[in-house]
Amino acid sequence: MAAVLDKESDEFTRLLTEELGADSIELPSFPEVALRVRKALNNADISVDDVVRMVSAEPSLAVRLLQLANSVALNPGGQRIVALRIAIARIGFNLARSATIAFAMSQMRRAEAWRGLETRFRGLWEESAQLAAMSHAVAKRVRGVNADLAMFAGMLATVGKLFVLTRISRFPSLLNDPVAHKTIERAWHARVARSILTRWELNSEVISGACEYEQAAQQRSGGPDLRDVLFAARYISTLAPEAPAPDPAIFSAPPFQRLGLDPQGCRDLLAASAEEVSSLKAALVD
Repeated sequence: MAAVLDKESDEFTRLLTEELGADSIELPSFPEVALRVRKALNNADISVDDVVRMVSAEPSLAVRLLQLANSVALNPGGQRIVALRIAIARIGFNLARSATIAFAMSQMRRAEAWRGLETRFRGLWEESAQLAAMSHAVAKRVRGVNADLAMFAGMLATVGKLFVLTRISRFPSLLNDPVAHKTIERAWHARVARSILTRWELNSEVISGACEYEQAAQQRSGGPDLRDVLFAARYISTLAPEAPAPDPAIFSAPPFQRLGLDPQGCRDLLAASAEEVSSLKAALVD
């Protein structure tokens, strides 16, 4: 069995290295409407009406945007929004990007090419939604960090893992060995994500947040950024909301120091943001 794993691992590495070297890597089965909307939202001159026309062509995406606009986090007054134009104007283009990515991930798992992988796709999709929602909540409480961009970066954080899953599915032994799968995912996902997100022409802050947050504990100069937010959000998401017990030692890590978060602040954040995080995640996951 070990020989088979080694052989498949070598072949996986060879093929993925070739794909990365060709600089044309893209998420397979990504819905065309999501690609169009994502590209349009990168244009600073695009109008809300233009976006509405594109989104209207895909009712499921329109519903996702309306759900996000009506979430407790973004619509605390509770006055229901039913017009797509008002919804997009309310949430802004950065959150519209997040909703579009969430929609695209949900559609990927339904593609015929990935039959049998639905549960794995859904796990990654829910991981993204949880990180995105918690990152938004953390960033809202940190001066100098854009909460909408934090949510967008959180939604993108598993793009590399999704791609690795589509490729590792060609190698049954690797796919079905949890240790081998996790080792390969850990080794490749950030590099793959950076390649994909760079092709999508996203700004460097978002790319760094999505691809480098796992290394945010390294010492560096400067104030808090998206890498710190996602690092903290991932940890906070592991705590039980009903009885959070943060590990005091982790708050000596540079990301928490830069964010100004201590154990009590973490507990307060969890309590204050529970409803908004739940509403955002519900809006991103169908």
